[in-house]
Formats: sequence, structure tokens, C-alpha cells
Amino acid sequence: MPSKTLSAAAPRIAIIVGEHSGDILAAGVMEAVLRLHPDASFYGIGGPRMQALGFDAWFDMEELAVMGLVEVLGRLPRLLRIRKELIQRLLAEQPDLVLGVDAPDFNLPVEHKLKQAGLTTVHYVSPSVWAWRQKRIHKIAAATDLVLALLPFEKAFYDKHQVPCRFVGHTLADQMPITPDKAAAKVSMGWHSQTVLALMPGSRSNEIKLLSPAFLQAAARLKAIQPELQLVCAMVTEQKAAIFQAIKQQVAPDLELRLVIGQSRQVLMAADAVFIASGTATLEAMLAKCPMVVAYKLNAITFQLAKWLVKIDYFSLPNLLANEALVPELLQHEVNPDALVAAMQPLFGQDANSLIQRFTELHQQLACDASQQAAEAILTLIATSSSSHD
Repeated sequence: MPSKTLSAAAPRIAIIVGEHSGDILAAGVMEAVLRLHPDASFYGIGGPRMQALGFDAWFDMEELAVMGLVEVLGRLPRLLRIRKELIQRLLAEQPDLVLGVDAPDFNLPVEHKLKQAGLTTVHYVSPSVWAWRQKRIHKIAAATDLVLALLPFEKAFYDKHQVPCRFVGHTLADQMPITPDKAAAKVSMGWHSQTVLALMPGSRSNEIKLLSPAFLQAAARLKAIQPELQLVCAMVTEQKAAIFQAIKQQVAPDLELRLVIGQSRQVLMAADAVFIASGTATLEAMLAKCPMVVAYKLNAITFQLAKWLVKIDYFSLPNLLANEALVPELLQHEVNPDALVAAMQPLFGQDANSLIQRFTELHQQLACDASQQAAEAILTLIATSSSSHD
């Protein structure tokens, strides 16, 4: 095997991303590295944002962006060929470091092979090993020299298991203002002094189908109590909006509600409160300082499996970050109009002020200039690894 050499001025970094969120994260890291090393080179599997910064894409990122068991099985031969060829090329190239961004099902096995062969590997975005299938941490430890974690409680979990991890903060926290101007956000969305309640029943079709009926019924009851209440639903695409509209037609055809597409952050910045599906959107709501009631429903079989596998006290990111019940969480049969209305009503009053203060404190913890931190961690590891190979 060729020996590793590193020019301090020109690190050679292989990056593997499998979806658009990874493209955004990796592009941020590339920009931070390029500020320090304008002649750094990057190659592997990347998306359009990375390619705009000079990334040499060996394969199309979209080939890895497969969701669902049936889809994965259909594409498995191609995915396995990509993996084999990628590993061969990286072993031939001998980059100074390999950065796998998210996509753990593809990236961790690749990282494992490369680490076994003597390459330095880093995984950016921890899988949710703290929540379920905790024994995966041993596979992660075997595959990577370092995990870059977005959330502080993730680092605490890795520390407990003595697996190298650095908390770098969350790019969302870097992008969003610590003190948002809610009045200006309302004006930009066409509202003024009205109280605005948002509905965000998720980005996946199944989530929308399971959560929208109860969200709509609860919103209708709140509107009956507060006629001046403005209702808005944020959807990620036209296709998902059509699913929601069909449900609304059945559940609350006469309910006055504005539907917006592709503007979830603007909606959260403007809204006074939100009914929201559990997931990354709850973090965005927290960063927008939008009080929330978090809900989640699964089909019955999946729920029984999850109860057995999942090992956490909370499921929403604000509560996980605070390690306390900051926001109401409703799960499975609890997701009904009565419970949703009862959980939401206090959030329209003075009760929200202390909650927003806690959201602000958590935002400050997460706003660490994640891309810069990740770049520094990578460059430090390259320097350490290089000196150990000299």
C-alpha cells in the first residue's frame, strides 16, 4: 500500500454523501476547509452544492438516495457495485481522510473497510444509536476514527462508551437568528397582529395521513374558541399538499386555512404556536422560538416494535436537548383532538414566555459554527494521522 503523505497546504479529502441534507452539510465543511487551504482537493460522491465548490464527483449522489425496503432491494446490485468501486478507488487514491456524511447504512460499511485498510475515517451526523439499537455503537467505533455530532447529548453517549466524538453544533442553529423578529415574519407572510396557529403534520405521506385528521379537528375547535385565530399548514411539496387537502376535504371541509408550500421555516418564524410531527422540524420550531405540541403516530405493528426497541424518555428534540418535558409530547392513541386542544391552549398565553427563554438558551448551546468546527476537527485529525505515519 502506498504510504500516506500530507502537504499541510493541500489536504486531499474524500467525501461520501447520499442525500441533499448531506450535500448541504458537506458543502459547509468544504467552504471552511477552503478558507484555510484554498488548494485542498475533494472527491468521492457529492451533490450540486459540493460540485459548485470544485468537488470531483465520481458517482451521482442521487444513486444513493433510496428510501424504503422495496426500493433498496431493487437498486441493491447497483449500490453494491458503487460501493465496491468506490472502496477500490479510494484505496488507490489514498486520501488524507474519508468523511462519510450521514447515510449510515451505506457509509459505515465503506468507512469500516477503509479504516481496516489504514485510512483515516470520520462520520458526520451520528445515527440515533442513543435512542435504539444501541449496540450499533460498537460498529461505529470499528468504522470511524471520529464521529462529529450535531447535538450535545449524542457526545455524552459516545463518551460513556469511550468512542471518539466531537460535538460541533448544528448548522440550523447557525443559520437562524437567536432572537427572531416575529412581527416582521408575520408581515412577510401577509399577517399582521393576528394570532397564528400552524399545522405541520410531517413531510412523509404516512405521517400526513396519520396526524392530519386530529390536527385539523383540534384546529377547528381552537378556531371556534378564538375566531380571530389564523390557521396555516406548511407542506414540503405540491404532492404532499394534495394528500393533506384530500384529508381536509373529508375532516374539515369548511375550515378556513391557508396552505403554503416550501416555506416551513418562514411559517415557524411567523406562527405563535404549532401542532408538529416529531422529527428535525421540532428543532427548527425551537430555533424559530415557536411554542409547539409535538405528536407522533405509527402503524400498530411498528409502534409495538418501537416500544420494545426505543430506549429514550422523550422523543422530541427540544425535550431531548433539555432533558426535561419542555414541550407537550403526544404519542399514538394520545394524538386526539381533546388532548391536542388541552396541550395547545396554555401556549397562547403568558406561559409561552419562559418556554421561549429556554428555547433561546438551547439555541445558544447549538450555535457553534458547526461547519468551521467540523473542518477544524478534520484538519486536526489529518495532521495527527500524518505525523503518526511519518
